[in-house]
Amino acid sequence: MNFPILSIITFLPMLAAVVILAVPSARKNVVRTIALTAASLDLLLFAWTYLQYLLGGLQGYQFVEQYNWLPALGISLKFGVDGISAPLVLLTGIVMFTGVLISWGDDDKHVMAGIQDRPREFFAFLFILASGVFGVFVSLDLFMLFFFYEIAVFPMYLLIAIWGWVVTREYAAMKLTLYLFVGSVVSLVGALAMYWTAYQNTGVLSFDMLQLEKAGFSTAFQNLWFLPVFMGFAVLGGIWPFHNWSPDGHVAAPTAVSMFHAGVLMKLGAFAALRVGVMLLPEGAKEWSWLIMTFAAIAVVYGAYIAFVQTDLKYMIGFSSVSHMGLVMLGVSTLNYNGLLGAGVQMFSHGVMTALFFAVTGMIYDRAHTRMIPELGGMSKIMPYASIGFIIGGLVSMGMPGFSGFVAEFPIFMGVWGRQWLVAVFASISIVITAAYIMTNIRKVFFSPLPEKLEGHVGDITLMDKTAVVTLCFFMIVIGLIPAIMVPMVETGVENILRLLGGA
Repeated sequence: MNFPILSIITFLPMLAAVVILAVPSARKNVVRTIALTAASLDLLLFAWTYLQYLLGGLQGYQFVEQYNWLPALGISLKFGVDGISAPLVLLTGIVMFTGVLISWGDDDKHVMAGIQDRPREFFAFLFILASGVFGVFVSLDLFMLFFFYEIAVFPMYLLIAIWGWVVTREYAAMKLTLYLFVGSVVSLVGALAMYWTAYQNTGVLSFDMLQLEKAGFSTAFQNLWFLPVFMGFAVLGGIWPFHNWSPDGHVAAPTAVSMFHAGVLMKLGAFAALRVGVMLLPEGAKEWSWLIMTFAAIAVVYGAYIAFVQTDLKYMIGFSSVSHMGLVMLGVSTLNYNGLLGAGVQMFSHGVMTALFFAVTGMIYDRAHTRMIPELGGMSKIMPYASIGFIIGGLVSMGMPGFSGFVAEFPIFMGVWGRQWLVAVFASISIVITAAYIMTNIRKVFFSPLPEKLEGHVGDITLMDKTAVVTLCFFMIVIGLIPAIMVPMVETGVENILRLLGGA
């Protein structure tokens, strides 16, 4: 068996969580150091794995590991990554690393930056969540995918309800949890239907998704079960009309959790919908793609418009995420090469971009003690690194050439145009609205005069914060300038999906 690199990457955060909980609560800097070390090591391990995949010209599932757990029920711990999941595991490592940096804390008593209250428990729950996310992206066993999916969702309730914004945290945490658990239960029923039907067709009990791809599900079965499976996961992807848990969750969550929530967890929903819904039930995907395209197109324009009218910076980014995740679902719904390629790259690009947006918003809130756009101004002179980061994120959000957003969005619109040009025209309205709210808010928050009540009360960000901003900007710029470090990899994943759809 090959070196179990994916198992180490997946379970290292959970091991770090156990070690962190063993440290006395008073030793906060020891806890933070352990958290940063574990996050750095995980990111380096997967960066190495990603480069091996990229430079080796590999295709299909690589670094595959399998450990039989309950052979009688066909359950195994089977890991592997392909061209779609590899960038998402890298994304998770990036967000985990930068999230730890953002949560580090500041010794200035006037700046309540980072996590000051019970950092030991905070980092432990955050790392358990990270293990769940890694597990979903690398699982090739359907049972284990659901197992890790629930591990990823459960800590979100505690992280928001305990460390979130005191005004709405209990409401937002419960709303988020109920939506996601109901969605996952609906998907689970569909998954069990696939499991039993595959057994009837093949005589073998197995949750192995590579085997389920060959299980010979009838067209009628796929048409019946595709929507429950796809939409159950797509709830976490923020698809309209099941999206309204998302902005509330973003706003109530502490900064690092907002970064995980929008940067990674929403991609987890979209990835699972693609991996389980489209790839295991391709005929059902063809039958219902028109409905998914309709919902996605509405999400793209509706999310952008609602973001445009927000006065709370976090709500603006939250609804922006609904719009940009709508683009992912729009690309998936095309079921063609360009749309799926764009969706794959968009999941990574939007993950990094929205993590950066929430990181900068958290930095501003920690120092100005407000997120209300009319109450802010002059931030470019006080925190130039944060300002540059937000501007770069804005350029990515607008899909400007030279940044990762363009590499992702242009193929999506090409794919939609090839499938239904009227939908492409309708969805393109979001481009104008996005540019309007991004540029307007950059002007108001960063380049308008500093309000008098903030004079002398707002300081620059820390070295840890600057490191996080630079790291996130680096990936958005490099992928925009050198798409070859990601696009060919995603192409290999798209080719496999098209093969399952019968169009490769």
